[in-house]
Amino acid sequence: MSGANRIPGFGRLTPARTARFTYDGRILTGLEGDTVASALLANGIHLAGRSFKYHRPRGILTAGPEEPNALLDVSRDPSRRQPNVRATVQDVFDGMKISTQNRWPSISMDFGAINDLLSPIFAAGFYYKTFMWPKSFWHKIYEPMIRRAAGLGVAPDESDGDHYANRYAHCDVMVVGAGVAGLTAALAAAETGASVFLVDENPTVGGALRHDSGASIDGQSGYDWARATAEKLKAMANVTLLTRTTAFGYYNHNFVALAERVTDHLAKPLKGAPRERLWQVRARKVVMATGAIERHMVFANNDRPGIMLASAARTYLNHYGVAVGAKVAVYTAHDSAYEAAIDLKKAGVSIPVIVDCREKPGDSVLAAARALGIEVLTDHGVVDTAGRLRVRSITVDRNGGGSKRKIEVDALIMSSGWTPSVHLFSQSRGKLKFDAATQRFLPHIYAQDGICIGACNGTDDMEALLTEAHVAGSRLAQEAGATGQAHSQPSGQNAHGWTGGMIGAAEGAGPDDAVKAFIDFQHDVCAKDIRLAVREGMHSIEHIKRFTTNGMASDQGKLSNMHGLAIAAEMLGKDIPEVGLTTFRAPYTPVTFGTLINHSRGDLFDPTRKTPMHDLETALGADFEDVGNWKRAWYYPRPGEDMHAAVNRECRTVREVAGIFNASTLGKIEVVGPDAVKFLNLLYTNPWDTLKPGKCRYGIMTREDGFIYDDGVVGRLAEDRFHVTTTTGGAPRVLAHMEDYLQTEFPELKVWLTSTTEQWAVIAVQGPKAREIIQPFVEGIDISNEAFPHMSVAEGRFCGVPTRLFRVSFTGEIGYEINVPADFGPAVFKAVWERAQAMGACLYGTETMHVLRAEKGYIIVGQDTDGTLTPDDANYGWAVSKKKTDFVGIRGLRRPDLVRQGRKQLVGLITRDPNEVLEEGAQIVADPNQPKPMTMLGHVTSSYWSENLGRSIAIAMVAGGRSRMGETLYVPMPGKTIAVEVTDMVFYDKEGARING
Repeated sequence: MSGANRIPGFGRLTPARTARFTYDGRILTGLEGDTVASALLANGIHLAGRSFKYHRPRGILTAGPEEPNALLDVSRDPSRRQPNVRATVQDVFDGMKISTQNRWPSISMDFGAINDLLSPIFAAGFYYKTFMWPKSFWHKIYEPMIRRAAGLGVAPDESDGDHYANRYAHCDVMVVGAGVAGLTAALAAAETGASVFLVDENPTVGGALRHDSGASIDGQSGYDWARATAEKLKAMANVTLLTRTTAFGYYNHNFVALAERVTDHLAKPLKGAPRERLWQVRARKVVMATGAIERHMVFANNDRPGIMLASAARTYLNHYGVAVGAKVAVYTAHDSAYEAAIDLKKAGVSIPVIVDCREKPGDSVLAAARALGIEVLTDHGVVDTAGRLRVRSITVDRNGGGSKRKIEVDALIMSSGWTPSVHLFSQSRGKLKFDAATQRFLPHIYAQDGICIGACNGTDDMEALLTEAHVAGSRLAQEAGATGQAHSQPSGQNAHGWTGGMIGAAEGAGPDDAVKAFIDFQHDVCAKDIRLAVREGMHSIEHIKRFTTNGMASDQGKLSNMHGLAIAAEMLGKDIPEVGLTTFRAPYTPVTFGTLINHSRGDLFDPTRKTPMHDLETALGADFEDVGNWKRAWYYPRPGEDMHAAVNRECRTVREVAGIFNASTLGKIEVVGPDAVKFLNLLYTNPWDTLKPGKCRYGIMTREDGFIYDDGVVGRLAEDRFHVTTTTGGAPRVLAHMEDYLQTEFPELKVWLTSTTEQWAVIAVQGPKAREIIQPFVEGIDISNEAFPHMSVAEGRFCGVPTRLFRVSFTGEIGYEINVPADFGPAVFKAVWERAQAMGACLYGTETMHVLRAEKGYIIVGQDTDGTLTPDDANYGWAVSKKKTDFVGIRGLRRPDLVRQGRKQLVGLITRDPNEVLEEGAQIVADPNQPKPMTMLGHVTSSYWSENLGRSIAIAMVAGGRSRMGETLYVPMPGKTIAVEVTDMVFYDKEGARING
């Protein structure tokens, strides 16, 4: 048996196809195609969770992705377990194990329910006012307690055994939602010849037609028409139809992100099949047919298990063949709930009463209900409910007061109307407009190339909706370039026209009532909490949201936002548009980390980048360090050497003979075009007009605020071609920075940018014998000191392969950087090293590079700068052109604060004890005896032992640094204070003679 609450002859599932699963250890049976929610209801189970704050019993509220209560832990095995799965969207399958959450020891007996009795203590905003004293309690009591209580469910503790897929796609028209509107628009677009993507989060198409038994289209029932239309679309080569696929994000330039649940519904997924697939689709046009979400009624104790939305009860009956109860009452402010009552009554379910808070419901539905013998109480409200783990009765009263009446029920369905699902539209940065007549926000101003149709656009009448959808699909397809004509415009009608709707609290839950009338079920936010927030001074809807946490649960306020907004507006005495609306953010519904991360797991989570010479360096004994994603040779220890000994040897050898260094990780960008010079003049502080082909120049790039962003050497190869180098870590952001300005600020410039970081292997040869080492390998370039001085560049051949040879130095010695195609890097490196080794040179790594550059006072952006230094602060004021009238950062550099006296500046430091090496990051003070809090003048940015100088050296950022030359400052450290003297930043070869040798 698949459940005692199945009604023969109702629903669309096949009784013979069953699926067995466990629910908190209890073995149950459902049907293939059931959701967990429908299977539980079929087995008479409404209790599916406990609320987050009060631990109140909660039941299944909805039949869709907006479900706030029935969040469950679902697993196949220990490594395939997922918490917080919505029971209303998860299909059952054989062997599924389901556990309830947020309860102890069981769902029916939860000790956490004591919070409900203590609810006056946990009023809205209590967390802003408690846990503040005594101060000593925070770390030992409050924080551990809060961490244990935080969150819903338990995170898996085993590695995810599934894998995930990713696909990119382009289409002419993307249609989101496969209900009446979406199917109509997709078919119209497809008939024009446009490529169409149609996606829907449900396992089957139809949208509201899955529950609407009264709609008819083209002479068929609505659902039969939907299935026939879907089959027609599947047969068309230009259509991709994806069910179980949620459009969770709508980004710039019609980029839509989709999460497809590929095997979550299967008992035995095919080996190799992904669990979920991320689709990243770029569409020329987007049609949003996302429907509307039914709202609940806000009244006292409206959260008991067995109380649910009317459309949900109708879905469980008409699609799954499940009755949500035997005696079902209805509470409504909208005609749609009458149709649910009518369907249930016709299925043999007792409907003791329809309670309508309106004086005058729609004539059509009222007549139909009374014709079936259903009692209808207009101008009445449900003012309370009773029942612990399942609703057992409701209390009804006439609006304004009267004699109360108690009615026995085992379920209560409700509807206060429908809220257009404008989440994707808002994500696209579209602007909404409030329709006062229907009390709903509707799409108004479009920011991207799309359109909303159907219920999400406020179109309720079936015939009008079909016309709107057909015209939209055809028009957008033709605007996207399709040339055919759409010809199959359907015609249809609803069983009844709908009227009514309300937002805010109903009778008995008003400003003078202190009842628990829930707005946000998951976070236990009541109507009274919204009113409290306003009384406490929260007048912005965003502040009210954060004070109460309304709309901040995993359902993102799909049910609660409009109610909370209306109650806040009432308290503030403002119209709803004046109060505003909270921001709809992606994702529309929760998306698993696996889907987003995809293949980026394990070794691929943070991909390791290796230079072409990596294997060779490994064979030569290098120890590596991680620099961003790169593996870089850190140092080359010889037998018996530790890191310090190896670095000291490398530093001496480079200064005395020469050293070979792998510089391939430097960012490299090719800047080409007739406006290349003009572009670089705008992006860098330096002038580039005067740089001749064959020469290089050090360049500094600033942000708009005037602070250093990156630096590097730029070589001019021709009048219209530059080879730009960046810091290793800065390569991607500098290219993005350049592209951003080229596309948005200077689009008129004829310039092309190409990343060439991976294309060139770079071998740096530095030291007094550098020229002698490379001389035999150079072809077509005169590298004599006179013909090829410092800061020169030339193209030729090296070891017989093409090269761009730079004469540049980051050590202060004679230096060359040999750029060769990456494939030839290892062979060239090996050849250079064999000659250099014979001449007494060494290999050196990044640690030695750091020491040698610090000896010369060369900065490293990101280490010696912190995003608040200007070029002048770093002693590079000479690199800022005094003649240029414009470049990125010029106005920022003129701000008074950036030219004031006393700014932090880079200086050198030497310790009084030459053997004392400072710690990087250590703070610097003028008076070590000053009472706390001490005045911090700055901090150490770089600090090393210099074997060549026989002492420690450091670079530091110090307030008014250049005016403190010769001054003694102090570095307080645990157990001691270190005295330091402020010096300039050049510690070695102050005259700079060695670089030109």
